[in-house]
Amino acid sequence: MKVFEKFLKFTTCILCFVLINGSTGELQKPNILFIVVDDLRPSLGCYGDDYMVTPNIDNLAKQSVLFENAFVQQALCGPSRVSFLTSRRPDTTRLYDFYSYWRVAAGNFTTLPQHFKENGYHTMSIGKVFHPGKSSNHSDDYPYSWSVPAYHPSTQKYKMAKVCPGHDGKLHMNLVCPVEVNRMPEHTLPDLQSTEYAREYLRNMSYKREKPFFLAVGYHKPHIPLKFPKQYLDLYPLNKVPKAPDPTYPSKLPPVAWNPWTDIREREDVQQLNLSFPYGPVPENFSQLIRQSYFAATSYMDDQVGLLLSTLESEGFANNTIIVFVGDHGWSLGEHQEWSKYSNFEVSTRVPLMFYVPGITASTQHRLFPHISLLGEQDQITKLKNSVYYKKWNIVNTVINNTGEIFKSKKTTALAELVDIFPTLAELAGIKIPERCPIHSADVILCTEGSSLVPLIYNLSTVDQSLLQSVHHYKTFAQKYRNVNSKIKGSALLEKKAAFSQYPRPSDLPIENSDKPKLRDISIMGYSMRTNDYRYTEWVTFNHTTFEMDWSEAHARELYSHAFDSLEDSNLAGLKQYQSIVDKLSKQLHAGWRHA
Repeated sequence: MKVFEKFLKFTTCILCFVLINGSTGELQKPNILFIVVDDLRPSLGCYGDDYMVTPNIDNLAKQSVLFENAFVQQALCGPSRVSFLTSRRPDTTRLYDFYSYWRVAAGNFTTLPQHFKENGYHTMSIGKVFHPGKSSNHSDDYPYSWSVPAYHPSTQKYKMAKVCPGHDGKLHMNLVCPVEVNRMPEHTLPDLQSTEYAREYLRNMSYKREKPFFLAVGYHKPHIPLKFPKQYLDLYPLNKVPKAPDPTYPSKLPPVAWNPWTDIREREDVQQLNLSFPYGPVPENFSQLIRQSYFAATSYMDDQVGLLLSTLESEGFANNTIIVFVGDHGWSLGEHQEWSKYSNFEVSTRVPLMFYVPGITASTQHRLFPHISLLGEQDQITKLKNSVYYKKWNIVNTVINNTGEIFKSKKTTALAELVDIFPTLAELAGIKIPERCPIHSADVILCTEGSSLVPLIYNLSTVDQSLLQSVHHYKTFAQKYRNVNSKIKGSALLEKKAAFSQYPRPSDLPIENSDKPKLRDISIMGYSMRTNDYRYTEWVTFNHTTFEMDWSEAHARELYSHAFDSLEDSNLAGLKQYQSIVDKLSKQLHAGWRHA
């Protein structure tokens, strides 16, 4: 009961932050800045990768609650984004590829930005938020989700163009593509354009302030091609780039679990390697070039995030804007002899996720988001890499402001899923929290297949109780909060027992379309469950016309123990001594997310 009372005080503080202007008593709502990054695995300083140069994201993490075990529901851009933007899982959205629009194929589901728009927000999409094309109705779901049409950088059309300088003096369509920006078409790059457009949006909103905003900014890098300003390579000398810890094909990996990374095979520099299909390993020297460029592209993106956050603060929004930072799925960098996403492995399904909530996860009494530039002379780069950002992170990061208030922001190993983002943001913003979806929800416009993470955010934050007493009408809003949330029980504070992901395949053996099968070609679905101790996966027969799996027809099973095999190299599913664990986890997987 005491824990629940503390939780009510915390959420009352959130509600007061949402609703009250301390000087006028006028109603207010927090702004939302939603940053989503394409193909971003948790290779960041704040996630313990001390070789990564990501000071701006690391600084955001220090002001936030950071989830170390956040998982996507499918490791592919379109299905993942539709899933977390509707808070429904792929089997509900019926999107496993890029070629259907959920409002037509599954149900007229309300999206996260649409929910905020319908609650008085000006909603804006910049860059890649929804996956463009048919899966978002060729409109990024405008006008449902956005107040104005989405902005896409004009240079994104050169994604498949020959703009990468080669050793032969010619331009190529390469995978590894460090460039000189002034020699690029239009003398810029997509993420540079998106950042500037978003900064200009914030400058304009600072004058208007008629409505709260929901600003979604989607960064393309480190998605392929790995095209970025070549100066960022200086942060990662090739001879110091760490190698993949497990670069060989696991001996007990079922072939259906393998992804043959066909997307990078389309690139000219990879074609020059003359690799065999599907298993031909990438030579180590080229593997290191890919890893170097992925890390450099990540630092390039970090620089853009720093510029965006510094503008948010300079325009006066840092103390009333909730920030979410998330990757849409991970990316293999040679682990298991694989590249790209397209699998159920940890490297593909695990992503960075963090929430910054003003006054809750960090004090707003000091400067929060100074831009830390990553481009400079070599001595400046060395100084940066040796700075406090690249010391090993403690479990608890404490910020003490000039008034002596202490705000603690922690990392948590609690399991989280990206379908949790929608209800979490709704609760933090003080708008209607979607109820849990029924089993058959095609006709339910607003509901969630996730859970609010607000109780975890509370447990990981220090709330200044004096703020509660200084807010006007505290008792009134405390009572309103209790009335609205009268159904909350102590169980709301419990953590998930498992996170669920899935990936489709057209066959048991890797073929040309194994990575991205169209719906009509899907015959097998790999359902994967991550608990605190294990990852368990079953590859079962799937009917693409009825959208039903057949648990009785298992093509393969995988079991990995994270107690001693965090890289998921040793499949234990076929070993007799683990049969009882397989049986237990199989029942849990079949029961699904509703019982986790």
